[in-house]
Amino acid sequence: MKASKYKNVWTTVDGIKFQSKAEARRYSQLKLLEKAGEVFDLALQPAYQLLCTSHRKQPFAVGRYVGDFSYTNKDGFWVLEDVKGVETAIFKWKRKHFEAQYGQKITIIK
Repeated sequence: MKASKYKNVWTTVDGIKFQSKAEARRYSQLKLLEKAGEVFDLALQPAYQLLCTSHRKQPFAVGRYVGDFSYTNKDGFWVLEDVKGVETAIFKWKRKHFEAQYGQKITIIK
């Protein structure tokens, strides 16, 4: 099997395949927090359209951003997380675009 460009190791937890050990570990942490009542509505791989407007009157899709996890914390705030070992140029662009479009910060988990 060919080695991953970023040295990530696919890992399975609860029958779910994660792209890295770090992402699988964060999932396990979030599941424990969910059981403890610290987080609610945990979602995996939430996807969002990235829209643009130019001379057109209607926004049009220029891409999409897929986070690793989203949930509501115990204070009632919605949180979107992305587990990153390496922040690529395309990720940085998508993060900036998402945050500008949706007015929501992405929490990066190293």
